[in-house]
Amino acid sequence: MVEANGIELTEQEAELYDRQIRLWGLDSQKRLRAARILIAGINGLGAEIAKNIILAGVKAVTLLDDQIVKESDFCSQFLVPQSSVGTNRAEASLIRAQQLNPMVELKADTENLSKKPDDYFKSFDVVCITEATTEQLLHIDQICREAGVKFFATDLWGMFGFSFADLQEHNFVEDVVKHKVISKPHEKTKTELVTSTVKRTATYPSYKSLVEFDYNAQSYARKLNRTGPSLPLLRVLQKFRDDEKRDPLYTERAADLEKLLKIRNEIAAGLVPDTAFTHVFAQISPAAAIVGGAVAHEIIKTVSQKEAPHFNVFLFDPEKCCGFIETVGVDA
Repeated sequence: MVEANGIELTEQEAELYDRQIRLWGLDSQKRLRAARILIAGINGLGAEIAKNIILAGVKAVTLLDDQIVKESDFCSQFLVPQSSVGTNRAEASLIRAQQLNPMVELKADTENLSKKPDDYFKSFDVVCITEATTEQLLHIDQICREAGVKFFATDLWGMFGFSFADLQEHNFVEDVVKHKVISKPHEKTKTELVTSTVKRTATYPSYKSLVEFDYNAQSYARKLNRTGPSLPLLRVLQKFRDDEKRDPLYTERAADLEKLLKIRNEIAAGLVPDTAFTHVFAQISPAAAIVGGAVAHEIIKTVSQKEAPHFNVFLFDPEKCCGFIETVGVDA
């Protein structure tokens, strides 16, 4: 039995997580071992996040989803078997998810996200929400801020994805590497690398800062050549969901594209080219793996308090095939 700070790891757990303990330390692994995570929306992106969180060795993961498994899920949702069409998506994911790590407590919740009382979210250490409306995200983030629960909003439309982190006041440690002079006076200068651990604190703004972010400001306009139209595109896609109560469908491609362009012309005219909507109609497995891996990594860093999490928006641009970080809600 391995014990520190009141948290115990069994010999079996210490052996299973040996590589991770060597990577980020025993204290960080014990923080993971005590963490309870909520993942709402078990589509392809949610499945990727769940996979990585479960493998990391947290205490418990709740999969919240009231949707049924459809044929389109098999483009990216690897946790549901082919025989599960028509069944609940969270329940259908349980068996394969549990096989990833039998030591993690898993639970499927089939209730609709909007029906959950405020206290429900307060029982978790991290809440990660996908497929939600702007109103739901603002409400849940406010609950999490009041309760000190770390909040992540993330989504994937086709091959375009994002995540937003509201960690409130977050404490963490970073390993800082410096060169130390080891040569004697009058000798040729010799140095060696010395690593020291530094404690840091970062204060994150709420999800409201992303909703109110002015991408028409000159300060952002200068970034368009580097980062592309991702933030305005995100706003268009989120408004489509808010208005239509669903995401764009490949089976309704022509009609939905017309709606998307209309929204673009209303709220982001001149910022988002028509070609940006080419890749937003069906979740693709490689994009789900990239965005899901990035989000899970941020959750792991947040819970383990090891290294600085992204501050505060991650965006994946399928046209450039790269991800980048944008900071919103903080004065430059």
